[in-house]
Order: sequence, then C-alpha cells, then structure tokens
Amino acid sequence: MKRFLVFFLFMFPSVLFAQTKQMNTGEILQAMKRLNVVGNVLYVAAHPDDENTLFITWLSKEKMVRAGYIAMTRGDGGQNLVGPEQGEYVGLLRTHELLGARSVDGGEQYFTRANDFGFSKTTDEALSFWGKEQILADLVWRIRMFQPDVMVNRFPPDARAGHGHHSASAVLSEEAFKAAADPNRFPEQLAYVKPWQVKRLVWNSFSPNFQNGQPEGSFIKIPLGDYNPLLGKSYTEIAAEARSMHKSQGFGSAKTKNQRSDYALHKAGEEAKTDLFDGIDLSWKRINGGEKVEKMVNEVYNNFKAQNPSASLPALIEIYNAIAALDENVWTTYKKKEVQELILACAGLWFEVNPVDYSVSPNDKIKVNVNVVSRSNANITLEKIAFKASKQDTIINKKLTYNDALNISYELQIPANQAITQPYWLEEKKENGFYKVKDQLLRGLPMKPADLVCDYSFKIDGKSFTFQTPLTYKFVEPSDGEIYRYFEVRPEVTVTIAEKVYSFADNSSKDVVVTLKAGKKGVNGSVTLDVPSSWRVEPMAINFELKDKYEEKKVTFKVFPSTTASEIILKAIATTANGTFNRGIASIEYKHVPTLTLFPFSEAKALRIDLKKKGTKIGYIAGAGDEVPAALQQIGYQVTMLTPTELAKDLSQFDAIIVGIRAYNTEEYLKFFQEKLMEYVKNGGNMVTQYQTNAFYGVSKVKETGPFPFAIGRGRVTDETAEMKIINPEHPLMNTPNKITAKDFEGWVQERGLYFSDKWSDKYETIFSIKDANETEQEGSLLYAKYGKGNFIFTGLAFFRELPAGVPGAYRLFANMISVGK
Repeated sequence: MKRFLVFFLFMFPSVLFAQTKQMNTGEILQAMKRLNVVGNVLYVAAHPDDENTLFITWLSKEKMVRAGYIAMTRGDGGQNLVGPEQGEYVGLLRTHELLGARSVDGGEQYFTRANDFGFSKTTDEALSFWGKEQILADLVWRIRMFQPDVMVNRFPPDARAGHGHHSASAVLSEEAFKAAADPNRFPEQLAYVKPWQVKRLVWNSFSPNFQNGQPEGSFIKIPLGDYNPLLGKSYTEIAAEARSMHKSQGFGSAKTKNQRSDYALHKAGEEAKTDLFDGIDLSWKRINGGEKVEKMVNEVYNNFKAQNPSASLPALIEIYNAIAALDENVWTTYKKKEVQELILACAGLWFEVNPVDYSVSPNDKIKVNVNVVSRSNANITLEKIAFKASKQDTIINKKLTYNDALNISYELQIPANQAITQPYWLEEKKENGFYKVKDQLLRGLPMKPADLVCDYSFKIDGKSFTFQTPLTYKFVEPSDGEIYRYFEVRPEVTVTIAEKVYSFADNSSKDVVVTLKAGKKGVNGSVTLDVPSSWRVEPMAINFELKDKYEEKKVTFKVFPSTTASEIILKAIATTANGTFNRGIASIEYKHVPTLTLFPFSEAKALRIDLKKKGTKIGYIAGAGDEVPAALQQIGYQVTMLTPTELAKDLSQFDAIIVGIRAYNTEEYLKFFQEKLMEYVKNGGNMVTQYQTNAFYGVSKVKETGPFPFAIGRGRVTDETAEMKIINPEHPLMNTPNKITAKDFEGWVQERGLYFSDKWSDKYETIFSIKDANETEQEGSLLYAKYGKGNFIFTGLAFFRELPAGVPGAYRLFANMISVGK
C-alpha cells in the first residue's frame, strides 16, 4: 500500500471546514486514551439512517476503536421531509447528513456504488438490480482497505430485515467476510490492498429472541448507555445527537439518559463468549515493536497538564517518531494521524485558507487568504506554504508567537484543465442499479478529496510536519454567524433548462426557458437546443453575452412537438471560444448541511402525449417534496397552491382539489379544514387524495380523510412492471376523457404504489387489482366514491414519481381522475 507522507485534514459537516480539529481538555484526554487502542470495526447496513448510532458511539468513544459505517446506498430512492429534492439530489443531501452524524458519534462514513431504487420486498430483487458482484466487490474493497477486526451487520439476511435492501446488505456482508480473505476474489484490487480476514461477524439486534421466542444462536449482551465524564455526556445522548442529523427523514431523537443494552448474535468467524473483542488484541502488542508506544502514551496521559496542554508536545512528538519507525500498516498510518491531531490540539495551532469568493472557473484567478495562529507558547515555525494545483509555494520561516495571527494573501492561477467540483459518483450518467466510478481509489468515499488544497510546512518543537487543508469559503450571515461552504470550481458558463419534463398534450408549441449563468467575467457565445428532426425549435441558436461573474440571462426557445405521440431528450449546449458546455447548475441549501452545488447534464425530457382533459382550475395542497403541481401545469392546468389562507376562501372555483403526498402527516392545519373539504366534494367538487401514512401526526387526528371510512395500510407493489388488472373496465375513470389500457402502465419507474388502503367502506369502488410476484392481489391502490354531487378519490399509486419522470400513461390517468363526472 502507498505510504501517505502528508497529513490530510478531512473534516465533516458540523466541523466540516474548521481546518484543524478543535479539542477541549476532556476531548484531548479521551484522544490520548484512544491512542492505546489498536483495532477497527466495520458496521454494515443498507441506507442512511439504518445505522445504529448508539452502537457506533459506543465503539468509538467507549471501546475507542476505529469505527466505520458502510451504507450500500446513499438513500437516493427515498423521500424528503424537508424539501423537494429527489433522486441523486436527496442522495447528496443524505450523504452530508450521514457525515454530520459521523462527526458526532466519531465514526467514519463509506458507501458502495449501489443505487437506492426504493422499497424492495426481496433480497434477490435488490441484488439483481444492483449487480451483486460489483457491489460485493465494493464491500470487499472497503474491508481490505479498512481491515476491521469485527464486522457488525444491522440486519439479518432474510425477510425479518423488512426490506430487500436491508437483507441484501447482510447477505453481501456474509459473503464479503469470506471473499475479502480470498486472493482469487477481485484480484484487481490487490494492486492497492491485500487480502484481509476479519476475526468475526455479528448481527446487532435489540433483542436476543429471534425465532419463536428462542435465541437463534449464541449471543452476547452489550451495555451501550454508559456516561463518559471526559465528554460530559452519556453515549445515548451523543447517539441521539447523531441520529438527529437525519433531518430529511424526520429522525430527530430524544436524548435519553439511562442504560441501554443491545445484543450481538454470532454469524461467522470465531465466536465471542463474553465480549465483542474476545481473542482480539487491541493493544500495541499486535504490532511488531509496538509495546513501547503503549508505555509512552500512558506517560503522556498521566502527565497531562490541563492548564498547559503544550507541555505534552515533546512527548507526543516522541510517540509520533516511535510509531513512524514501525512497519507501515493500516494501524500505524491511522495512529500517526491521531497523534498529529493531538499535536495540533495541544499546540493550539489553527490554520485555514479562504478564497475571497465561493467559486472560480478553470484558467481564472482567485485571491485567497491564509490564516495561521498558535494559541500556545510552543516553539512553532511556519516554514513554507504551497498550492500544488497552481504550482505556487512560498518560503515563510516565521516563528509564531502566542495568539498573534499570521495572515498572508495570494493570487492563485487555476489550471485550465481543472475539473469542476461535481460529486464524483455523478460525473457520469448512472447505469441501472449503480453509479459509474472508474477510479478504484474513489469508490466508497463519501466525497472526493478536494483538488484545490494548501500544504503548510511547520517545525513544531524541532520536528517538521506537513499538513494539508482544502480551500474553503467562509462568510458571516447576521442571523447565524460564521458559515463555511465548499469552494467550487464551476464551468465558465452553465446552461440550465427550467423544467425536468415538458409535456405536450396537443400540437401547440411550448416555451422552453434556458438560464445561462457565468462562472467568471466576460463570457460570450451562443446556445442551442438540440432536438430530433421530427421536432422543431425556434430559433436555431441564440447569442449571449455575460459581462459579470454570476450574471444570469434567460433565453427562450419555442419547441414544436412531433404530430404523433413520442418521447425525446432536449439538450441545451452553450458554445464559447473555450469550447462547449452542457452542464446546468443546482444547489441544495439547508442549515444543517453546507451549501451543496452540483452540475447536472443540461437535459430535459419532452413528451408528446395523446391526452384529453376536462376542467382547468386546480387547487393543490402540497405535501412533502411534491413535484406534482409543476407536472400538472405542464399539461395545461391552472394550479393554485392552497395555503391555510387560500383554504379559508371559496373553494367552489376549483374543478378539483388535490392533496399531495403525506400532506396530512406534515400539515397539521389540515384537520381544521377537513370538514370544509368534504363540503366542497358534497357540493359538486372533485377531490383526489394521494398517499398518506399513519405515522407522525395528521391522519391520526383527522377522524376520516374521506367522506366514508377507509384505513391506510402498509400495502405496496414495488415491481413497477406488475400487471394492473382493471376490475371494472367500464368505469368512467378508465374511459373518460382518456381510454386507459395496459399501455398506459408501461414505463413506470421505481414502483406501482405504496401505502394502499387495506379496509374501506362499501360505498367505495375499487378500480385496480395488483400484486408483486408470489403475493396476494391488492385492491386498495385506488378508491372511488360518489359523495353528494361530487367525487372523492384516494390513491396510493406513485403519481408523485411518475409525473415528474414524464410517464405518459400516468398523465392520462391523472387527467381522468381530475375530470371524472364532468
């Protein structure tokens, strides 16, 4: 394995851009104790939020081993309670929520290339969709890189896991446990790593009773909730803070202050009798010549002076030298990093480099400010500063004095071939089931290490060290204080198409707006919208001039559809003197994560749909992450978003009122308008309620969500190709104004639907019967009832996925629901 000669400071969101790890006295003592623990544990599950943050906290802060969590996916098939992001956007958000959780519980975060394709009922479906061998290879790679002594599965490898992704993670883990030690499995990895045999594999469960009230096999009980006086918190409190980082999934947790025990069920390898680490030497004795390090660490711990941490520097440097003299391996590499963090903490040494702006373009220049300060009287000299990307370095040779900050400004030339800061797994279009990542060394990392970095060469108490930090932008927001964000390399111009999908219900043209945004000053060129010959665009090209950085200009093309039903991809392309640019720009902004910018391909789907509709005015009650209103506007509906203020007005103006997904769960005010909504239906209105759940509040506080009783269950059909059996082909929903046939259910994405009704009044009519393979038919995916003069529909069909994805048949069926009875 390559030797790492530079100390990289990779930080995480809650301290993501604080360039040196700030430690108080208790944390320094905890880190010193941790130096004498030489062992690694890898925790394995499927998604963001699957990990047991308490178990990881206990591993990291009680047992003080190096703890990693590898999630099979980034959660990109899930939904979002805090905003509209879906797909790869929510995957990027959840990646940073996981990093935030790890910054609290002390673990490290890793992934495979698997794409989260939503709920799966079977292990085989998950493994088949992902491509079992390539995801197994990713897990084996991480095992060989991380070299865990113990692996911990969050789930069992069968239906008890409750989700095909969950059980698949356990199946893969058990196979990887064996494959990682076999040099004949994935031999291409051996150019970087060596085979590794994990000592044992266990299943982390909350109970020892697994089958018919009896333990499945041998297990040990692990008390996880102890109080740590150095940290001033119990592990349950720390774990709750980590768990609460999963805000997009609504997993804020209470900080309990009591003992909590979990169980470790033996699955493979050597069986543990009383302790998770039975038979595993977690001391320096496991490393040839390492015994002396343990004694040195004990001495520095016992002699630590809380009022003068820098007094420990000579001893810490001796420990570093002693570890550096040992054979290079996964433990010594990591322990040197830990010692360096302690040296920085005890020296009170802090440094960072901040550009004056948050982005730059290739071949442009940017001013940066380097800030260095020592909050101790230690003997520290800043010898050199270097920026490798721009091949600039400066000899400093300045001795640092107590609390006297050193500020140096540079103008950096960004290389012309500098890559943009796109998340590495989104640089190419994904395949079905997995993201394409060619670079083996990047596979599994949460984010690519920054390209634009600064190297600082210090002499600390006579010992030379080189540290490295990324360029990071910081600013002050009056209501929040100092904020850091990633420093971005942007294309010189981005071209962003306004909508993801353009739906043409007839032969009329649509305006397609493209936003041009400059990544630097003085960008000139032309932009085109590429379509097949059966479609037409006017004009063929539009010239543009952007004088200032970040200047935006919107240009409009008229797109004329094909005369027959078809589906195409619109592509926006800008051309300047420096080349062609086919990336748009999108940002994710929430207070619990840094601002995240990505550059998706400048593409949109365009559909010519054979569609008829009745009625034009829609009132829409938005749910969580709801993109359906924009989709309805695409086919000509006038959509009014119904806030409490709008709901208090006359509703008879609307041809239909639509309730978005989980609106009853997220909008508590709805219970105050439920009676009025039912009166609207009774007086002749149409109401369509999309899927809700019985979780959180809302549904549980509304006596009935429809005019007649029906219950929301957990039924779902995950096979997006499952046959849709029409119970009553003559029903108006199947015939007016669009004739619905089997063709309308082709091309659906991710699933047919979820949270179907499982009980309903006989006043409702069922429309479809559907099922996943080897399951019983379900009829609760769409309920229809006539109520007074109007019509009420409840549907668990996944329109919230199908309409934004541009599925023609979903548009046609939704139009029928809006039009029924008209």
